[in-house]
Amino acid sequence: MDSDGTMTQSARRALEAVMSVRAGERFLVVTDREREAVGRAFLEGGRALGAASAIYVLPAAGRPFRAVPEDLLALLPGHDVAVNAFRGLAEETPFRIDLIRREMEIVSRLGHCPGITEGMLTEGPMNVDYASMQADARRLMRALAGARTAHLTGPAGTDLWLGIERRDFQTDVVIERGTWGNLPAGEVWCGPEETKAHGVLVCDGSIGDLGHVPAPVRLTVDGGRIREIACDDRAFADRIRELTAVDDEASVVGELGIGLNPGARITGELLEDEKAFRTAHVAFGNNESMPGGTNRSRTHRDFLVRLPTLRVLFVDGSERVLIEEGRITV
Repeated sequence: MDSDGTMTQSARRALEAVMSVRAGERFLVVTDREREAVGRAFLEGGRALGAASAIYVLPAAGRPFRAVPEDLLALLPGHDVAVNAFRGLAEETPFRIDLIRREMEIVSRLGHCPGITEGMLTEGPMNVDYASMQADARRLMRALAGARTAHLTGPAGTDLWLGIERRDFQTDVVIERGTWGNLPAGEVWCGPEETKAHGVLVCDGSIGDLGHVPAPVRLTVDGGRIREIACDDRAFADRIRELTAVDDEASVVGELGIGLNPGARITGELLEDEKAFRTAHVAFGNNESMPGGTNRSRTHRDFLVRLPTLRVLFVDGSERVLIEEGRITV
């Protein structure tokens, strides 16, 4: 519970600084029983900004959801801004992708927060200097302009090449009209060329909806697609194989992301982990909302790499190390 108002104040700051929620707008929070205290903090944060705020609590029955509840669809029209603050279940990725699509047909800005916890509001990742983080994102995105190829390496063994030509980078540190992003905020990302990734990705952090890896997970990638999955924990490797075989494009590269949030921790909840400084992540699956993205998978699975180095080759023939062992060099 938010007895001292800390969660409400954090939610209010994020809604104001990242989503520009203002008086007179209609604001909807979608939550569930497990994260209802977080949802209500956003509800009160919206009200504190003068927005006409409402809340929808997902029913406990029927989870994991395969489709968006009809009464939620009926509630969406007329709202300007929305936040999804509920548990992140691996089996619900198709539901979440569909929910985002339905919401973005109606609202102008969306904060999408599957896996958000009370600790994210009371501790580091949502109590940051937003202006400084936004300046960092702008600086890194300027440095990435004109990139052709990204070479991602890491001390655990990552050695992955990704084609990123004409795949513009985006950020969630400002969620502008017609876009959506995460809260906590704090990354820049792009949708790489779907057929041009090759090499090895070693995830030594966490995986979306699965949490901390019990042992490093080694993904061999060729032609943009996962070809082999290896982990000392064979049951865990089998679980990854299952989740990256939901459909034909679930194993196709979908995202390259870089964490920028100085308050984010590695907790096992990828919603926060992927924002942490000195991390990068590569996802496989849907990227159709990203500039140039053509992957229409029903799922999207992120794999976190600690202490990454990112060398970028540009269309003019130059190359530059933009991140070295997790430290942004621009």
